[in-house]
Amino acid sequence: MTAFEGARLIVGDGRVIENATLLMDGTKIVQAGAGVTVPADAKRVNVSGKTVMPALIDSHVHLSYTRDKLIRDLRQRGYWGVGAAQSLGLDNLELLSVRNEVIPGAARFLSAGHGITRKEPMRPTFQIESEDEARKAVRENVALGVQLIKIWVDDRDGKVQKVTPAQYGAAIDEAHKAGIRAIAHVFNMEDAKGLMRAGIDAFAHGIRDQDVDEETVAMFKARPGIVLNPNLPDRGVKVDRSWMQAGMTPEEFAKLERENLDLPKVQQFHGIQARNLAKMNAAGVFIVMGTDGNRPWGPHEEMEDMVLAGMTPAQVLIASTKNGAQFLRIADAGTLEAGKSADFIVLDANPLDDIKNTRKISAVYLRGAAVDRSQPVP
Repeated sequence: MTAFEGARLIVGDGRVIENATLLMDGTKIVQAGAGVTVPADAKRVNVSGKTVMPALIDSHVHLSYTRDKLIRDLRQRGYWGVGAAQSLGLDNLELLSVRNEVIPGAARFLSAGHGITRKEPMRPTFQIESEDEARKAVRENVALGVQLIKIWVDDRDGKVQKVTPAQYGAAIDEAHKAGIRAIAHVFNMEDAKGLMRAGIDAFAHGIRDQDVDEETVAMFKARPGIVLNPNLPDRGVKVDRSWMQAGMTPEEFAKLERENLDLPKVQQFHGIQARNLAKMNAAGVFIVMGTDGNRPWGPHEEMEDMVLAGMTPAQVLIASTKNGAQFLRIADAGTLEAGKSADFIVLDANPLDDIKNTRKISAVYLRGAAVDRSQPVP
C-alpha cells in the first residue's frame, strides 16, 4: 500500500477535501479523504501543499493508424495526465484489440470504430447512400464491440453530400435497438435540432454556424440526458506555450510555435462557439471535455478555453473527469474514491484558483503506477 498524505483532494464530483490522504493498494484506491488510517507497513508520500485530482478523460480524439504510433499517442496522453481517450470514428479497425490492453504509462483506448458519412474520398468511414446502409454500418460497428456510433452531419463546406435526416434517423434507431448510443459531428444549428428530434444521445461539437436561438436552448433543456462535447476551436490568439516544451521534442515544439499567431477570422469563429457553450452551461446541459484531433496536451488548453467561455474551474474539472467517465461508461475512473482505479494527477498548484494550474504537474499515476515524466515520450 501507498499513502499520499496532506494534499488538497479534488474528488472529481465537486467535493474538495483539505489535508486529505489517498491510500492505494496496487492498482486500486482503498480510501480517499480526511481521517484515513494508514497501515503501519504502507509507504508514505508527503504531498502537503499539493493538489491531487483524477486523471483527465478526453472524450473526443482521433488517434494514429499504426500500432506503434497509436501506443505512442496513448503514452503521450499519460504524460499529460490523461487517463482515457475516446477515438471517434476514424480508427484502424485492425487495432481495436488495443482497447483490451493494459499499456504501462498509457491512457486507456476507447474507439467508436468507423463513423458514418456520405461518400467522402480518403476517409476511413462507413460511407452510406441509404437508410439500409446506415443500419448495416451500425450493425457492423456493434459486431466490433463499439459503444458509440459516430455520425457526421456536415457537408464539409459544400464538398460532400450531407447525411440526410432519414439516414441519421435510421442509424440512431439501429443503435438504440442494440442498446448503444449515437453521437453526432454537427456544424449547423438546424441540423442539431433535427438530430435532437431524431433522438441523438450526444454531440461531438457545439453549434458553429451561428449563435443558438431560444428554441435550441429549450430543446436541450427538454432532453436532460443529452451530452455536449463542445470541442472549442483554437482561440486565434498568440499564447504562452512554454509549459508544453518539456513534454515534446524541439522539432514538435518549434512547429507549434510557428502556428502560434493572432488570427482575427479564427477569433470570430471561436467567439460563436464560446458564446454557445456559455448558453448551454447556463441551461444545465451535461458537458464533457474533448479536444478533437491528436493533441495529447490538448485537454489543458481546452479546459482553459472552457473557463474563458464562462464555465467555472470547478465545472470544467467535473466535465473533464466524472462527467467524461460517466459518458464513456468507465465505471472505475473519473473520481477518487474507494474501489476506483488509482488514476490521478499530483499538481503543484490549485486548478480551482486558476485552471491553468492543471499544467503544473508534479506526478501522474495510472493504475497505481507512476508515469515516467523525466523526458518526452519517444
